[in-house]
Amino acid sequence: MTALGAHALTPRRARVLGLAATFVAFELAWFACVLGAARGWPWAGVAVALGVVALFVALGSRPAVDAALVAAAVVTGFIWDSTMAQLGWIEYAQPGPLPGLAPVWILALWALFAIALREPLRWLHTRLPLAALFGALGGPLSYAAAERLGALRLAEPQGAVVALALGWAAIVPLLLVLARRWDARAAVSGGAR
Repeated sequence: MTALGAHALTPRRARVLGLAATFVAFELAWFACVLGAARGWPWAGVAVALGVVALFVALGSRPAVDAALVAAAVVTGFIWDSTMAQLGWIEYAQPGPLPGLAPVWILALWALFAIALREPLRWLHTRLPLAALFGALGGPLSYAAAERLGALRLAEPQGAVVALALGWAAIVPLLLVLARRWDARAAVSGGAR
């Protein structure tokens, strides 16, 4: 057995490495978007995030499902973050060409979140109450971190955090249900692609 053969990746190890790579790419792209918006370079972060999303979709086992999830998340995020801006809960450092609507850099973050829905967050697909808790905690924490880095401002912090927690507690399970259903439908219809 060659040295290369002795270190061949088992399916489990390959999956763990894939999840780790997804996590690292996700975090790097998240910081690129947030810091890009905070520093006046929102398109740099958008380019990084879209590159990560495109690579993930292209290399995934079900690109059509991943692309549909990206579209669903971006539409959901556009509605959610535009509503938050319209209500005056969030002010974006780089609001974009249409004031009062979700800026492109935040939509890139929604696309980035979508790449985690099918595989990395598969363990939550049948644990919707836990997914709601994950959303209620993770959503506001993400916005709070973006605020600390200068990408946005929570205009009324307590009200905004409650609204974010409630919204994300509903959004995460909804998107996970879509991920589970579309993934199952793709598996039944017979193909990875």
